[in-house]
Amino acid sequence: MAESAPPLYHRSNSFTLSPADGRYVLKFKVLVTDGIDAEGIAILSGDPQLAVDEFPTLPAAELIERIGDYDALVGRSATRITPELLRAAKKIRVIGRAGVGVDNIAMDVATELGISIINAPAGNTVAVAELMFGSLLNILRNLSFADRTMRAGEWRRSELLGGELKGRTLGIIGLGRIGTEVARRASAFEMEVIAFDPYVPDGRFQGLRVQRAESLVALLAHSDVVTVHTPLTDETRGMLGRRELAKLKPGAVLLNIARGGIVEEDALAEALASGKLAGAALDVFTKEPLPADNPLRGVPNLFLTPHIGASTLEAQRNVARDVCAAVRDTLLGGELSRSINIATVEGVRWEQLKPALRLSERAAAVGRAILATQGNRAVQRVSLRVGATHLGANEALLSAAAVGVLGGVVAGDRLNVINARTLAAQRGIELSAVESAAGTDDDLIEIRISAGMQEIAVAGTAPATGPVRLTRIGAFHVDVQPRGTLLILTNEDVPGVIGRVGTVLGEAQINIAEYHQARLAQGGDALAAVSVDGAVGEGVRAELLGIPGVRTATVVTFDR
Repeated sequence: MAESAPPLYHRSNSFTLSPADGRYVLKFKVLVTDGIDAEGIAILSGDPQLAVDEFPTLPAAELIERIGDYDALVGRSATRITPELLRAAKKIRVIGRAGVGVDNIAMDVATELGISIINAPAGNTVAVAELMFGSLLNILRNLSFADRTMRAGEWRRSELLGGELKGRTLGIIGLGRIGTEVARRASAFEMEVIAFDPYVPDGRFQGLRVQRAESLVALLAHSDVVTVHTPLTDETRGMLGRRELAKLKPGAVLLNIARGGIVEEDALAEALASGKLAGAALDVFTKEPLPADNPLRGVPNLFLTPHIGASTLEAQRNVARDVCAAVRDTLLGGELSRSINIATVEGVRWEQLKPALRLSERAAAVGRAILATQGNRAVQRVSLRVGATHLGANEALLSAAAVGVLGGVVAGDRLNVINARTLAAQRGIELSAVESAAGTDDDLIEIRISAGMQEIAVAGTAPATGPVRLTRIGAFHVDVQPRGTLLILTNEDVPGVIGRVGTVLGEAQINIAEYHQARLAQGGDALAAVSVDGAVGEGVRAELLGIPGVRTATVVTFDR
């Protein structure tokens, strides 16, 4: 039975005739919307393999009508990437968000469909941090009031006694990229800085000389100024409501330049109206644009800006360049290191991980094919064991193994490392990583697959340089490169089998690249792993099974 292992990342098949030499070259269509900076668009349009269409923000219905023609979409927050849009995007492989937040994207559906989502988290970091301090200085020095009264012909200097940043305690909720930049600038203002972020190790706090708050309540109770720099998630939605705002010091200042919905707007309005808070600044809102009749517009001591945290020339140029380069690399080279909906990888660069991903996928494909040959097609469990080199990449390697297990089983062409875990879960396949035994080869990767009453382990090595190799299939030690077509035979260890196999393949004009024969004991069971050039059809497979002593013949074809 011939099995096929899919690629880790699928390319669509759009070909265009090159006017330069008359050859057909792969061409991807990219839709750019929402006013992406010209420097980013130039990165895409400068590659001859990419055809770029640029439009302003499109109405939802028109976008759904157009999207089926494109391999990639690049936009900002103005375009809502809904489940309906994603399902209409039959060819889309990657969506680039020129900015940090992705709450305008139906991430769960994108992941299920195997669509890579890329953002640009670093490009607007400085812009947001600077807006936070600009807003804070405006509040403490009454700058908006001063400007407004001056334009009205007044001179109300006596009412404009402000406050300084020096000596105040700044509480930062979220010590990620932006929170880190805020902390650095706060030190320059000679502020005392504390932060709450349970997902950041102590080393970052120590490096920034920031005191760690053990809880959100502790941070609120000790801060003169609180600034929010977290994404909007189920955990952070409504994180600062009436109960939390009540914990703030009287006269404190609150700023949210992160995402609307983290601060409960009604609770904030009440705290400002009552005088509990001295002031607040919002750049983001639960509903955007902010309706003209929204009560927030009349709340005292509240500084409002229309989501301009990333609105600097520098930031827009940076995020456009970052995301467009990443979209290009994903389309042309299958580069997924920037995809935020792929499994987490710690301490391993994507380039270094590629061989390990390839080995995991192919080892799993071999194991699944052998079990299927034995009549066990319904895979129940897949487990992974790795050496020290790959310890930080368990989740990604399991995703690759799931690709190998599901190849040829799931419908459609979107099976890849982004959606393989979701698809495996939908089929009741349990994925797990097990602890490596002492003395395990650092480069080792072992995939163990259970189906029916059978289980098989396939292992190999994935060095940073050199090809990946299979080193064990079941109980048999082998040494073969999983490439092209791999033929796996089990047979009795008797004279003549190897010669007859070679004869059958030679008569079929199939060239043998590698032939590795392994046995457990003389005269007992044997296994041959044969790498060949070209396809092994059912007719050839039937001839192989007709050789005396040959018990099973499994064929696995790899895409490259």
